[in-house]
Amino acid sequence: MKTKDIELAKSARLKSYSPYSNFQVGAALRTKSGKIYTGCNIENHGIQGICAERTAFAKAISDGEREFESITVVGAPKGEEPTEECMPCGYCRQFMSEFVDNDFKICIIDKDNNVKEFTINELLPYSFKL
Repeated sequence: MKTKDIELAKSARLKSYSPYSNFQVGAALRTKSGKIYTGCNIENHGIQGICAERTAFAKAISDGEREFESITVVGAPKGEEPTEECMPCGYCRQFMSEFVDNDFKICIIDKDNNVKEFTINELLPYSFKL
């Protein structure tokens, strides 16, 4: 996991549209070729918001990317620094599993501002894959 990924995820987080939860999330998705796509959470008045992780994947996939190495996710209430664990939700875990290998890394920041890494298999051991 690279420091650049953390900084890009933090920067993407500031672009969040989250007027209902006031919880801003940013993600930096690294492809196997080294290209990075960012995303933020986008809420709406209904129930169909999109998480930062899926925003980053949607941007990458729509650009033709299909091989991914890792994603870095940071989140915190608006106006605060991201220093708490911000794990991808179940929907995002299943979504990501469609496009990644079992060794794909999910990186988060814990309460002590340390980076924690998980594989998609650790966070979603029984995904819906054919």
